[in-house]
Amino acid sequence: MTEQPASVVPALTTSGACRSDIPAAKWRELPGGSFLMGCDGSPYPADGEGPVREVTLTPFAIRATAVTNVEFAAFVAATGHATDAERFGWSFVFGGFLPDDFPPTRAAASTPWWRQVHQADWRHPEGPHSDLDGRRNHPVVHVSHADALAYCAWAGARLPTEAEWEYAARGGLTGKPYPWGDELMPGGKHRMNVWQGVFPHRNTAADGYSGTCPVDAFPPNEYGLFNMTGNVWEWCADWFSPAFHRHDRRVDPLGPPVGQTRVLRGGSHLCHDSYCFRYRTSARMGNTPDSTSGNTGFRCAR
Repeated sequence: MTEQPASVVPALTTSGACRSDIPAAKWRELPGGSFLMGCDGSPYPADGEGPVREVTLTPFAIRATAVTNVEFAAFVAATGHATDAERFGWSFVFGGFLPDDFPPTRAAASTPWWRQVHQADWRHPEGPHSDLDGRRNHPVVHVSHADALAYCAWAGARLPTEAEWEYAARGGLTGKPYPWGDELMPGGKHRMNVWQGVFPHRNTAADGYSGTCPVDAFPPNEYGLFNMTGNVWEWCADWFSPAFHRHDRRVDPLGPPVGQTRVLRGGSHLCHDSYCFRYRTSARMGNTPDSTSGNTGFRCAR
């Protein structure tokens, strides 16, 4: 079937507990049970990855991939949803993706490679001069936590909890930093989309991608889940805290009852071990719920 432009993707109807735009084949039913969550040897102690603790989860399902641009377009066509980036009129774009003659704009104070770009949004990932050509099966980006919740509500789904996300990312392995094991490049092969070269000045794209990649690029983990690390950061349901999990409940934990930032997991295509070695199964980060950027997306659970 020929894909239609994002602005005219037809609305899809509800079928059972989830909408028909999420076929059963895209869900992975996970059995739950007990697993070891966290990491005691994190390079970023302030992130609160540790201590390692046993957590028990009831069975749940999670999407095999992050939500794509074409899937998000169907949601927007059906609901008329305007994302936070569209309402605010701008979002953060990695400076290296902007044309050399792009006018100077405000940069993030601690991370100057992030530039405020007016009219950057999910349809225009690098600003008004860009579009989704060739990126229909890439993860939707420039979506806030509220945008992710709105999509999930329409799709009859929800965001995964942080514990569910990590359980899923580990793919049944215990104590491994990557969804496939201990080695970043087993057998010399790239297994995820992260920065290659010297950040932020030179990306060799040795893994095949200088920006986002298709949501089903690279082999899945043992649970059949793609790109649980790298590509885009993924919003989780929990409020972020570096310490709350030390006394949170150990069965189906939900994180703090209130907070200022929400949990993000998985790292992104802009992560490099020289400054952001967070493309690991236990790595975590918090960001304000209204934040949007060119490396943040999400996947659904139920």
